[in-house]
Amino acid sequence: MHHADARTGTGADPSDATGTEDTLELRLTEELLALLGDGPAAPAAADASALVGSPGTWSPVTTSAGEFRLVAVEAERDLATISRWMNDPAVAAFWELAGPEAVTAAHLRQQLAGDGRSVPCLGVLDRSPMSYWEIYRADLDPLARHYPARPHDVGVHLLIGAVGNRGRGIGSLLLRAVSDLVLDNRPLCGRIVAEPDLRNTPSVSAFLSAGFRFCGEVDLPDKRAALMVRDRAHRDQL
Repeated sequence: MHHADARTGTGADPSDATGTEDTLELRLTEELLALLGDGPAAPAAADASALVGSPGTWSPVTTSAGEFRLVAVEAERDLATISRWMNDPAVAAFWELAGPEAVTAAHLRQQLAGDGRSVPCLGVLDRSPMSYWEIYRADLDPLARHYPARPHDVGVHLLIGAVGNRGRGIGSLLLRAVSDLVLDNRPLCGRIVAEPDLRNTPSVSAFLSAGFRFCGEVDLPDKRAALMVRDRAHRDQL
């Protein structure tokens, strides 16, 4: 679930499995190179609204499981809850943030102190916090080194914290809802991407059921991932 980083290691070329429409090379503008650390220093204050925006202000959506909305994480309010979820063995196996609250606190601090490329949120279903999300600009993330990124690609990381909401199709339902929220609120975004651990079969299955397609395997520095993509153009068909 972590972002890919820029350590050594090159991924398998997922374009082999995605068709010619996914082989568009990402043009590395000076701004993008700066954000990825390969160019001049990035501006001191990035315009966060031009990156991911403010998912916590997006309207709630009605799903078959109830009303769902994203709420911006507040560390003081949410740390204990998110840390408890991170210590669930099923979550810890892939997020690798188990341990004292300080471990999760450091991760959240990095997210909250960033330039807006990644925004941490709680997923609230019928007023009950039950999941954790990171909505991020995949094309401005080190992940872009490992797949044929396109400008304004948005990525999602998630965990379902409440055990009672696992294995009932809730994950797929909410993945579809959140990807629809992104597409509705970020008009320049043409597709949503994700890179769950290839070993995490329930997660991969949830993405498939949510209208994502499997575009190949990608070697990231900390895992072998399944590259999942949901296209704006096909959102009503899948």
